[in-house]
Amino acid sequence: MRSSILTRTLVSAVTVVGIAAGSLATAGTGFAASEPVAKPAAVSGDVSTLATNNFGLTAVQAKRVQVWLKKHHGYTGSLDGKLGTGSWKSFQKCLKQYWGYRGAIDGKPGKNTVKALQHLLKKGYGYRGAIDGAAGWGTKSAFKKFAAGAPSAKRTGLH
Repeated sequence: MRSSILTRTLVSAVTVVGIAAGSLATAGTGFAASEPVAKPAAVSGDVSTLATNNFGLTAVQAKRVQVWLKKHHGYTGSLDGKLGTGSWKSFQKCLKQYWGYRGAIDGKPGKNTVKALQHLLKKGYGYRGAIDGAAGWGTKSAFKKFAAGAPSAKRTGLH
């Protein structure tokens, strides 16, 4: 009789656990299915102005590049350490003037922008890779060396 009570107790406990687990699983999927799907927020204007591409630079390093662009290439944006459309437009002007960039001054650092940047980086910042327009580790490493040589806002008085 004792083993019969123990068996029934064990079977009851397993059944309760099974029911509870099934209820939780069903509740979880039912809850997830009933949640409304979030819709993306409406954005007006050019979405590219929101994008930044620092090619591996920290915000401090990117800010140094912006200071250099402001001092030498007409950058008028904020010194925020985010290489966005304005920063890249200024850089493209520099690359067009000195490093063979032939694309549009659109602020989008695409393949042609990177190729011209690689020419600059190959000349004096240790880039040894192919001029292929791909911003791999070699390009990023040389870009960091470029940023390290750029003046800081503090040294130039630009803030």
